[in-house]
Amino acid sequence: MFPLGTVLFPNAELPLHVFEPRYRELAETCLRGDGRFGVVLIERGREVGGGDSRFSVGTVARIVEAARTPDGRYLLATEGVERLRVRRWLSDDPYPRAEVDLLAEPKRTPARASAQRDGVERLLVRVLALSGELGRRAPAAEPIRLDPDPLRASFEAAARAPIGPLDAQRLLELDDPCDRFEQLEVMLNDEAELLQFRLADG
Repeated sequence: MFPLGTVLFPNAELPLHVFEPRYRELAETCLRGDGRFGVVLIERGREVGGGDSRFSVGTVARIVEAARTPDGRYLLATEGVERLRVRRWLSDDPYPRAEVDLLAEPKRTPARASAQRDGVERLLVRVLALSGELGRRAPAAEPIRLDPDPLRASFEAAARAPIGPLDAQRLLELDDPCDRFEQLEVMLNDEAELLQFRLADG
């Protein structure tokens, strides 16, 4: 398990710079195996040094590419695979470990999910454009197009949305993509109003 200060969603990319000795050992163990490990958000505490409190819902990550530096650090390119729930934390020696259950996703999504997907896509485009006008983000190289599959799109939008880790965790814990779209719509509308106000004020 790799507790972090950020949330990883299924299908999203996560680059990691691994320097702490216990996580170097975790990386080596994963690279000898199937390249998978769990990522959970730290609720309280810090990434380095241990002693943190962690959320129980996270994501399985898969190492896509790995490079080792001459001093033993690892540079990992990883991607989210599927959600998990921690059943029980085990010892942090030699690195954090846990017994987990994989969370099943809905086999079918309601008809309204496609319309929600389209609405969230439009909101996301608007918010990122407003952020670009304020100089917060570089304009996207390509237009944002969420995946046609509503479940995948709900995770994709959550990963792209300019929200904090606690809001992202709330979205990750939702089982229904329609609920995820609904929450995203509220968050993105609030962010759009705030950015619009700052543009008008500036």
